[in-house]
Amino acid sequence: MTATASEGDDRIIRESGIDARIALIVQPVLRGIGFRLVRVHLSGQNGLTLQIMAEREDGTMTVEDCEEVSRAVSPALDVDDPIEKAYHLEVSSPGIDRPLVRKSDFTTWTGHLVKMETSMVVADRKRFKGKIAEAGEDDVLIERDKAAYGEEPTVRVPYDAIADVRLILTD
Repeated sequence: MTATASEGDDRIIRESGIDARIALIVQPVLRGIGFRLVRVHLSGQNGLTLQIMAEREDGTMTVEDCEEVSRAVSPALDVDDPIEKAYHLEVSSPGIDRPLVRKSDFTTWTGHLVKMETSMVVADRKRFKGKIAEAGEDDVLIERDKAAYGEEPTVRVPYDAIADVRLILTD
């Protein structure tokens, strides 16, 4: 099950499974207090941890914002109770190696280095590293960091083929 686009959700990369169910619960709460959902991830290392990554519309997120989000989403999660076991809630900003999940993220971060994985083969690969050269309506143009012999220096990746993409910290 993949979360469907809800009102105000312009994310092109969405959660599946239990993460999708949690996203559908917390997203309206976040929107109601002026935040956007970036990502939800439930991991099971040393007990369950529910990570909710969020940001304000302008892309900022302070420690106080994290506290506000935590206080707002906790009751909604308690009511719907999507997680059967005890878990630790962790609210954070997207950080410096942030995932790009919206078309607008690609526009904002044009010129920056990213690491990308696709859900299907694009230009004979499923993994790319390079700079965002252009963010189009339906795809993103990546200038490859190191193109192999015979490969084009740029590759156009359709948004619907992207499984994961993150900024890479540079000097």
